Amino acid sequence: MNNHKMKRMLMPGSLLGLVILLLLSCQPKVNNDYLRRDGTQIVNNQGPFLIRAINFGNWMVQESYMMKTKGVFPQHKVKQLINGLIGEEKSAVFYDTWRANFVTEADVIHIKALGFNAIRLPMHYNLFTLPIESEAVKGENTWLETGFILTDSLLSWCTKHEVYLILDLHAAPGGQGKDANINDYDAEKPSLWENPLNQEKTIALWAKLASRYANEPWIGGYDLINETNWTFEEGKQENGLNDTSNLPLQTLMMDITKAVRAVDQHHILFVEGNGWANNYHGLTPPWDSNMVYSFHHYWQRNETRSIQRFLDMREKYQVPFWMGESGENSNEWLAEAIQLFELHGIGWAWWPYKKFDSRTCLMEVPVSPEYQKILDYQANPVDSLKPDPELAFRALMQLAENHKLVNCKLNRGYHDAMFRQVVSNATLPFAENKVPGKICAVDYDLGRMNQAYHDEGYANFWVTDGGDGIDPNEGGFYRNDGVDITTADDPEGNGFCVFSIADGEWMKYTLNVTETALYQVDTRVLNEGQGGGKILFQTDGNTMLTLDVPPSDNKQWISLQADFRLEAGQIPMTLRFVKGGFKLSTIAFTKK
Repeated sequence: MNNHKMKRMLMPGSLLGLVILLLLSCQPKVNNDYLRRDGTQIVNNQGPFLIRAINFGNWMVQESYMMKTKGVFPQHKVKQLINGLIGEEKSAVFYDTWRANFVTEADVIHIKALGFNAIRLPMHYNLFTLPIESEAVKGENTWLETGFILTDSLLSWCTKHEVYLILDLHAAPGGQGKDANINDYDAEKPSLWENPLNQEKTIALWAKLASRYANEPWIGGYDLINETNWTFEEGKQENGLNDTSNLPLQTLMMDITKAVRAVDQHHILFVEGNGWANNYHGLTPPWDSNMVYSFHHYWQRNETRSIQRFLDMREKYQVPFWMGESGENSNEWLAEAIQLFELHGIGWAWWPYKKFDSRTCLMEVPVSPEYQKILDYQANPVDSLKPDPELAFRALMQLAENHKLVNCKLNRGYHDAMFRQVVSNATLPFAENKVPGKICAVDYDLGRMNQAYHDEGYANFWVTDGGDGIDPNEGGFYRNDGVDITTADDPEGNGFCVFSIADGEWMKYTLNVTETALYQVDTRVLNEGQGGGKILFQTDGNTMLTLDVPPSDNKQWISLQADFRLEAGQIPMTLRFVKGGFKLSTIAFTKK
């Protein structure tokens, strides 16, 4: 290189340019990977994006059924109960702790590790702004920091761990539906639809949120109003299932859209119909170029015909659909539903993330015995059952403590059904099931219906089939399959047993047999007074043992003994119930 060229390269301007280039190369990569609509798909910069989300239900909006109350009622009634027991000052301490413990960065990390790529955040407006009745000046909006701080924190964790956050106005000002449990509607005050001030506050809240988060790419979108269920037409079903116009809903949605788009051109607007999200009469065609319709799916048969109207709308209007809420059913139903959605290229969000003393959720929260005293009083509010303030406060604070992730238990079968079972019919061992050793009847394999077990009532289809709805697991304990499980007082068991066994049902177990040998099999049963039963023990489709359960009505656990030869290795064993009518606790294998 000659000296002349070298001098030109070392001139101050060139050095400055080099420094600038180096500095720019050291800057963190700016993410502008917003979710957006592209024809009938939701996409980001990498291409089509299938939302697989979990709902943070019961965090910002407490729903009474999730609080285990007797009867269903709105959050303000839950707060009245708590305030009446411990006073407003301690109630504020409880709610601050509840919100701090329920969702942390550890939860976001955990959710992503489990396979989810998004979170749907059900929000209560009163964490962000005052009710219209509490405003000092009519028509003004007083902004509250609590909701914004909670959302900011969650968004910071989602951004750090690359999980999309979808904001959902779950409880709008005044309440958007007669189903008060889900939106905190107070029938003694004007609803969202009965006072224009509530609508103006809703519009202002979305404008505030959109202004705050307009440039946040890990905000996945704005779900404008959750599950409106209100008739606007005289003489129609009160939850808006049969409305044919929905003009007030459309007008408000369009006004919100206008306010949001004045400050935010980036984010998807998710629009739900009336009648708990699924009545779209009057809400078409789409009025925004970055709009997605969102339906909900509960207690239906998981067949294409159950979502055909949404598929038809998608094709007609060339707009994406997203399934924003589903759940509250058996594991088999979950796997069926997700298979259905993904077959048709529809993303989903499951309900809920955490729930206490429940198998129909991702994370099970333990319930404290002292909290049960509050529930007993709520169910029968007499002075003799009313817990003293200190006990009630201790019970509520323990409930808040139990919501920390470290204290929760993953419902393995629920999670397995949402991901692995959607793509595989293979079964997996639920427990070690070592032989020699004792096998608990409730520890049958993880897997799909007719692969890991067969049960007559495996899911709740009451929306499709009518009726009051029957829980797939009639006892409601331990697992979330069709297999019926209840508590058991058998001293030889683990506190649970399979019961309500019908003729023809079966369960599969993976045994880990350490040694080829003849084993004595002790099967613990309790006849439920329906005559004699019969069990076939089968391996590889071959019946190795037949056990007759003697008729009895003395309600005592007994052991049925027989011999059974097993080869060493991992052995699939099926218990087939030719005739049911008894409870089954354990099967113990002892080498002879």
